[in-house]
This record gives sequence, C-alpha cells and structure tokens, in this order.
Amino acid sequence: MTKSPQIMVVASAGGHWVQLMRLRPAWAGLDVTYVTTDPGLKSVVMPATGSEPQGRVAFFTVTEGNRWQKRKLIKQLFQLFWLIARKRPQLILTTGAAPGYFALRIGKFFGARTLWIDSMANAEELSLSGRKIQRHADVCLTQWEHLAQNDSPQYWGSVL
Repeated sequence: MTKSPQIMVVASAGGHWVQLMRLRPAWAGLDVTYVTTDPGLKSVVMPATGSEPQGRVAFFTVTEGNRWQKRKLIKQLFQLFWLIARKRPQLILTTGAAPGYFALRIGKFFGARTLWIDSMANAEELSLSGRKIQRHADVCLTQWEHLAQNDSPQYWGSVL
C-alpha cells in the first residue's frame, strides 16, 4: 500500500478561503491539512460521520494578521513554523494571503513543493503577497492571462 502524500492547503478566511475550497476536488481522497485564520471554518472541511471513505483530514487555525499588525504577523509566523515542522507536508498549496506567504517560505525550508495561486480578484496586478512570493514558490499562478510572465507568474487557465 502506497502512503498518500501529505498536503497542506493554506488560506486566510474570506475570499482566499472560498477560492481554496473551489479546488477541493483536486485533493479528494488524499491526506490533507487545512490551515486558515477562522476556527469557524472547521465544519466546512471536516468529514461528517458515516461519510464516504477519504484520506485523513486535519484542521488548524493561526492568528489573523496583516501588514498593519506586525505583532500578529510574527505570532502567525511562529504558529506556521511549528505546524509545518510537526506535519512535514510534501506539498503546500495556497491562495493567499499572509498565512499562505509564510507557509510557502517555511515549507521550502523543510523541503516541501510549493504552489501559489494568486487571487482572481487581482485582475490588474498580482497581489502584494503574490509579488513577494513568486520567486520563492515552485509554481506561481495567476488567474489572468495578461498578468502572466515568461517565468513567473504563469497562466494555466482560469482554475478558480
């Protein structure tokens, strides 16, 4: 029996989370760890009793923070470092924002493959987090063909 790859999917609550949830069929049946900033979202991803067989599912929350809340960002960074060090995912996928950025940077440190999918709301330019992460992510995708570059970000179609 082959062990399922460990996947971690990360997104801030709100639009980033909604977009991440649209990708769920891509990892159906795999072992996945969900990470977000809103504990109330646990009910969205945890399997119901008696549901169909699937991979193992875990859910964790980290502190919500943004560039105007430096102390909260530092706390979020340490929470993600601890979680990734403990879980050791082989792949980290995110739709943003700050927790996704930190997760990808930390994940690379631990040898994980990383995938950033920039928010479809950013039609004129990449998000701030997307601009900062694009040279660090294994794959950085944009939802808008006119924002694609030769190296990064890439456009693989409107995946969300």
